[in-house]
Amino acid sequence: MSGSWIQSRTDEARLALMLLTRMPMGRLDAAPTLAAAAWAYPLAGAAVGAVAGLVYLLAAGLGLASLPSALLAVAAGVVATGGMHEDGLADLADGFGGGGDRTRKLEIMRDSRVGSYGVIALCLALLLRVVLLAEVLPGHAPLFVLLGLGALSRAPLPVLMRLLPAARAEGLGHSAALRIGAGQAAAAALTGFVLAALFLPLLLCPVLAAAAAAALTGLLARRQIGGFTGDVLGAAQIAAELAALLALAAA
Repeated sequence: MSGSWIQSRTDEARLALMLLTRMPMGRLDAAPTLAAAAWAYPLAGAAVGAVAGLVYLLAAGLGLASLPSALLAVAAGVVATGGMHEDGLADLADGFGGGGDRTRKLEIMRDSRVGSYGVIALCLALLLRVVLLAEVLPGHAPLFVLLGLGALSRAPLPVLMRLLPAARAEGLGHSAALRIGAGQAAAAALTGFVLAALFLPLLLCPVLAAAAAAALTGLLARRQIGGFTGDVLGAAQIAAELAALLALAAA
């Protein structure tokens, strides 16, 4: 395996972390394309999950109960990503809930203000995540579960970018949709599956649940606005993570 191949994959992983997190990654002398970095989205998710897991372990080690420990873990994950996925969920809820047609939905989703649909969706998603983590994590290895969930929930995003058209004719989503290949989407799915297999219990249940939730989000977006945007991808990540958590809690 050549050094240049390793360097290329390392740069792509760093770019994925730059795109999906707020973690400092330094500068890239020759940045890969956005599409080339798509396979590493699950690695970025695993890094976010590791941050949340370490915070959970620290809080539990200080004697906090599972509920406040889970709340702090969720807060750490939001800080690590800058709340980008949560922002996407809120924008999607506002657009799909308040827009009368495709054009109006996209206008609302681009608006930086958050409406009642967005607030409700965001509050329910955060509350459900905290409650489910408080139930699931005490019975398993918290760091591993959060790491696996972070990877698994981001693995479908390149697949959606490959299968769905971009809803807008401009922007990063349109650019990535034109360039991302089947190999990159498959590599992301495989990377996410491998990390989930390494770290998540009851592998089949969370994998199927996450895939179904992401697929349903994609189908809804196709119906509502004709394709995907960055907000759709953010909402799909949260839907996939919550679905996987629900599967773990119900098992």
